[in-house]
Amino acid sequence: MTGPAPRASVVESIQTTDGFIRGAGRAFLVTLYTALRSLKLYPLENAQVQRSLDELARSVQEILDREREIEVHVSGEFIFVNSTRLRLDLDNYASFSHVLGILKAVNVGLMRAEDGADRREWTAFLSLLLAAAARDPGTNRFFELTGRMREAGIAHILVEPPVESETNEEEEERAKEQAKRTYQRSVAVTKEVINSVRMGRTASVKKVKRAVQTIVDQVLSEEASLIGLTTLRDYDDYTFTHSVNVCIFSVALGRKLGFTKLQLYDLGMAALFHDVGKSRVPLEVLNKTGSLDEEEWRIMTAHPWLGVLTLFGLRGYGEVPYRSMIGAYEHHMKTDLTGYPKSVRPRQMSIFSKIIAVADGFDAATSRRAYQTTPIEPDAVLKEMLENPRRGQDPILVKAFINLIGIYPVGTLVILDTYELALVVAANPSVEQVHRPMVRIISDPAGTIVYPGHVVDLAAPGPDGGFARSIIKVTNPDKYAIRVSDYFV
Repeated sequence: MTGPAPRASVVESIQTTDGFIRGAGRAFLVTLYTALRSLKLYPLENAQVQRSLDELARSVQEILDREREIEVHVSGEFIFVNSTRLRLDLDNYASFSHVLGILKAVNVGLMRAEDGADRREWTAFLSLLLAAAARDPGTNRFFELTGRMREAGIAHILVEPPVESETNEEEEERAKEQAKRTYQRSVAVTKEVINSVRMGRTASVKKVKRAVQTIVDQVLSEEASLIGLTTLRDYDDYTFTHSVNVCIFSVALGRKLGFTKLQLYDLGMAALFHDVGKSRVPLEVLNKTGSLDEEEWRIMTAHPWLGVLTLFGLRGYGEVPYRSMIGAYEHHMKTDLTGYPKSVRPRQMSIFSKIIAVADGFDAATSRRAYQTTPIEPDAVLKEMLENPRRGQDPILVKAFINLIGIYPVGTLVILDTYELALVVAANPSVEQVHRPMVRIISDPAGTIVYPGHVVDLAAPGPDGGFARSIIKVTNPDKYAIRVSDYFV
């Protein structure tokens, strides 16, 4: 019997090809980044420029010798080389982001180099790409680039604009439904665990682990769908939806920082359990509408170390990572240790605790609670988190969080210069266009609310060469009787 052998060899061949592309593709993008930076900073005859072009030519030829072509495909915040997605981690974050930003600025969704693309063509192409990226955003940069490429006789490097819609409506609806199921199950599991602890019953840690694994998998595949559901922020179930929202934001931020999948699982567990100590705080204190007196505040500020005790108790029912305990203990400490619990000796907060503190601070401030009936607008919360040192949050992580969700976070209601109302549905992945997110238009210029509305890209140029729409200001959805979550579920 020789049937299985060819199948095994095909699988091995695919794995070998993927492994080659991951290594050679990363090297190609790094040399591409170096060449772009050198050409931008120095004249063509500069020795540094010449070295960077030599290195680029070598990395290109290595791939062409084996693959016959190089195809770089941009999809959202991901870069694919010859259909293999390249992993973004801390050591290549700057180079990948720079290349991604330039391609997006010129509206290039695909770049293909065929056998025959020599050093001369790459030098001309990169110079034209940089020139197009530096042009006024209102101009058609892609059209200008392709025209100049024809004039320069670049025949073996081709560019194409992004595919208008890479998923059909059925696939988008499927992703949306999957995100809803993930969110609802996670809230249900969190509610079960918190209530079990409150009642002194055994809690299922295995269920929590499965819920966190599902959240991580969902964030890795359909991040936007799940982040959109954080707009639910249910008033009656705040304790449970807040824990799930903090988990989603933390995992998404960890992914942005290049954490591995296993690290994201641990981070997700720590985030979901960060407020478990509140299960031991009396409900009359937890749900009090007025300000807390001194004794009530003492009880409330005990929830971090009560959380640690609770998690130690849960270890017998399934391994709870020690990182979860640290996250529960440190998330209110602040980076300068002026928060609570008070530290008896100098210490450094863990990276998990710092991430959870950012996610917790944002979701808490933008949610309606017993003692905060009017939530703060998301953009104002981010500004406060970034500029007010008394918040005690890591400024680098806050900046990374803003880069993740945009200066107008998902769910923000904005008024456009066309007098239409719009809901932010996704951040613009380009740092240069962070103030121009994807939005869903939900009213006409007269203010008549429409459902479900239609999605537009505020970075898209209008017919006159400028932008078709721009944000004037943020507004409160309650003024228009709009329930934001209706547009995400």
